Amino acid sequence: MTIALQLDGVKAGYGRAEVLHGVSLKVEEGQLVTLIGANGAGKTTMMRAISGMLRPSAGVVKLGQRDIQSESAPNIVKLGLAHCPEGRRVFAPLSVEDNLLLGAYRKLPSLFGYRRKATTSLDRIYTLFPRLKERRNQSAGTLSGGEQQMLAIGRALMSEPTVLLLDEPSMGLAPVMVDVVVDAIRTLRREGVTMLLVEQFAQTALSVADYVYVVERGHVHVEGSPDEIRRNSAVVEAYLGA
Repeated sequence: MTIALQLDGVKAGYGRAEVLHGVSLKVEEGQLVTLIGANGAGKTTMMRAISGMLRPSAGVVKLGQRDIQSESAPNIVKLGLAHCPEGRRVFAPLSVEDNLLLGAYRKLPSLFGYRRKATTSLDRIYTLFPRLKERRNQSAGTLSGGEQQMLAIGRALMSEPTVLLLDEPSMGLAPVMVDVVVDAIRTLRREGVTMLLVEQFAQTALSVADYVYVVERGHVHVEGSPDEIRRNSAVVEAYLGA
């Protein structure tokens, strides 16, 4: 068992407001681990604390064997972690392909051969999301919400991460687009991409996950396999619509 990502006693928040109160979890190499919980439980704060968008006030975050809780966000990307944040945040004036290329800037030469060396990664993204290939010369700001979400995931994958964080990838999408995004996540899981997923639809999250953490008020309340979570009556009542 190889641990790709681990949190041990992580505390984090905003100003004097602590949101995470000593969170611990782990993601094994090749696993898809999902976080479920109510709005405001601390899931997005956890993702930000992992990726360097937010500096933990205590605890340890490990990417592989390396402590990263004091690293800057750009260095964490260089070390192999990519964060696809809530809200997509594409660069609207730029083309789809230029958005994707920006995702690879940390691993490609800064001057000559940039686009040529990105060809393999681009082909992978266009295979995963054929619609992006169709729109590769289109401005990202003119894409639908679902297409922008595909672009955000593709941009994160362009860095060839060892761990991918996906924060609410289905938020605000039409049902048909949710299906496309979830199918892509399933494909990445089959390919062995290590992922930590926050997903608003708990049933969907359980359907793709290898392991689940239920987060409540900044703590890990329950953890287990999807089947174990489905057998927990309190979790079912609170999050699974029963």
